[in-house]
Amino acid sequence: MRFIPSEYRPPISSAEFVASPSENEEERFEVGVLFVGAGPAGLAGAIRLAQLLQSAPEVQEQLGEMPIVVLEKGKYPGAHLLSGAVVHPGAFHKLFPELSPQDLPFYGPVEDEALYLLTEKKALKVPFMPPSMRNHGNYVASLSRIGQWLAGKAEELGVMILPETAAVKVLVDDQRVLGVRTDDKGLDRNGRPMGNYEPGSDMLARVTVVGEGTLGHLTQTILDLFRIERENPQIYALGVKEIWEVPRPLHRVIHTMGWPLRTGKKYREFGGSFMYPMGRDRVSIGLVVGMDYADASLSVHDLLQQFKLHPLVKGILDGGKRLEKGWGAKTIPEGGFYSLPRQLHVPGALFIGDAAGFVNVPALKGIHYAMWSGILAAEAIFEVLKAGNDPQSPHTLGIFDAKIKNSFIWKDLYRVRNMRQAFQYGFFTGSLLAGLMSLTGGAFPGGKFSVKPDGEHPVFAGQRNYPRPDNQYIFDKLSSVYASGNRSRDTMPNHLRIRTDVPREIGEMWVQMCPALVYEWTEADGEKQLTINAPNCVHCGAITAKGGRFTPPEGGNGPEYEET
Repeated sequence: MRFIPSEYRPPISSAEFVASPSENEEERFEVGVLFVGAGPAGLAGAIRLAQLLQSAPEVQEQLGEMPIVVLEKGKYPGAHLLSGAVVHPGAFHKLFPELSPQDLPFYGPVEDEALYLLTEKKALKVPFMPPSMRNHGNYVASLSRIGQWLAGKAEELGVMILPETAAVKVLVDDQRVLGVRTDDKGLDRNGRPMGNYEPGSDMLARVTVVGEGTLGHLTQTILDLFRIERENPQIYALGVKEIWEVPRPLHRVIHTMGWPLRTGKKYREFGGSFMYPMGRDRVSIGLVVGMDYADASLSVHDLLQQFKLHPLVKGILDGGKRLEKGWGAKTIPEGGFYSLPRQLHVPGALFIGDAAGFVNVPALKGIHYAMWSGILAAEAIFEVLKAGNDPQSPHTLGIFDAKIKNSFIWKDLYRVRNMRQAFQYGFFTGSLLAGLMSLTGGAFPGGKFSVKPDGEHPVFAGQRNYPRPDNQYIFDKLSSVYASGNRSRDTMPNHLRIRTDVPREIGEMWVQMCPALVYEWTEADGEKQLTINAPNCVHCGAITAKGGRFTPPEGGNGPEYEET
């Protein structure tokens, strides 16, 4: 039998995440421009706006005592950031033209690269790199380190960053976004105040820039509230990553396709791996799998462990060890051009970075698109304020949409608009179509390939087998959660919404899907029940794509990434 995850969504209304500003002035803070999320998009935007305000003190004066504020739900900027990552340096050169590549937070340039098609025992090197995947001129980096570095640069410019602060509701009045409400602190498992209770606050802003990342809670709320649609639904992938200390340096960037994913159309398994050098003695290794897969027994974390048994990978990792803080997971928006919101602004707010969906899947690139979207948002906001216009009036912020549509972001995503969608027809057909699209700049076969949301694809009860953990080379999920730096409070309220009265296949899908062992079968009165271990959560967001809903936990909880 097959089951459709979206038919088992918990009852959730966007209205519960919308509020009017408090009338109590002690619970309100007025800021100029509020960036929600200290990721590459939000921090690049905050830095660019601060630079522009330096040349226009009269505009900065309009924004009050706190002209630019960035909210970050993690323990510190970078704590929740994870990516491959090979980075195009263009946005850094825009923000810091005086700095050389050696001054930027990179491990080094891409010296060489290779693409392999894997079977279980063999690695067949593809004789040429697809044009979209070529990385000449790019740099290997850690996104967490980039976040920490950008945060420091932002603070040098006077930007106020508030870590451990989650935005849980959007403040709306008369169809205008006025800011956000932050999370309450010190609630017990049942949501009751404890002795250290601190209520959240209203952060009122002239402009709210939503850059909270993939499957963002506020993004979904605002899109629903303002009835902003997409031509295609957004679709996602889940990536799991490890960082290893190795005895031999890796001198090239490696990507693979094929095994351990299956190529048959009925499995709907799209994805691949990466292995990147992080200096002379470290390697990052990861596996990314589309969330539209059909086999309920698929576990991306365990597939990564299986992947490490391949001779190609063992030859790189042999004699090494996983770092103590060397594991993480996150989702990636993969829908591309047709999955962007039809409108990137509402009165008083903008969407940037992964929140909007600016990811080029064939190129495996999202960071510099995110940063440039933040830069363009800052320039649009500055122009609106300098002209004396009200950013909370209808369509005033439409200048941001125009800037995006006139940028390389729009052109790049349009050229590859159907490439990810082509793989819904299976690996071999998808590869053929993607090749033709690459050769013709997307002109052939043209049109729009429609897709369904990940949760609307039926799943079946599969029987995948994974290698047994030894916690030296093959790791279980629980030890990996510890390796993420997760120190979430055990008594925190549950921030995950799922139904527990679901068919066993749906419950098993969630158990296997989650890389952090959040969902688990327990026995009560002789019957198995699905339970939630909320403190394990590393905020990857996968549950939202596959039938549940992630809402922000208490700020400061979750992973504490350092080099992911």
